[in-house]
Amino acid sequence: MDRSVDISFDCLPLRSISRMDVPIDASPKFRAKCERIKAALERHGSLNTYFLHNAKCVFHLTNSPDLGMLEFEFDGVVTTNEADEQTLRADLDVRLVRETCDWLTEPIVAWFTDTVRQAVSADFNLYIAAGDLQRTKERLARMEAEMESNGGFLGMGL
Repeated sequence: MDRSVDISFDCLPLRSISRMDVPIDASPKFRAKCERIKAALERHGSLNTYFLHNAKCVFHLTNSPDLGMLEFEFDGVVTTNEADEQTLRADLDVRLVRETCDWLTEPIVAWFTDTVRQAVSADFNLYIAAGDLQRTKERLARMEAEMESNGGFLGMGL
């Protein structure tokens, strides 16, 4: 263990959403995720907004792997500045899913819930700096060009 905070997420640029309908045969879990994405688009728009999902944040409060761990799952929207260079805010639904802290109290959970938002904002800036966001933008541009050259359709791989 070399870090006290581990954050992982999948990032969906909201500008890449072209259809809002949910497949008829979608599982309840997938349907709920689609509804959260749709609500995020309605609330935040598609410019400079990114839906983070399949996401977790783990805090390690001690050097023992068996003591002092808080694991949160989250999803929600990160908004960046106009140039997509810096995180402005993180509107996240954060849930404590596992912990190994027998001294944990509700005010501490509330504080760490807010700390997840701060940590994710900082980590998203690292994501941008690492070029992951630029690669995503380039992939979306290629997809849009392919779709335009094919009369608005992409292959079945999507």
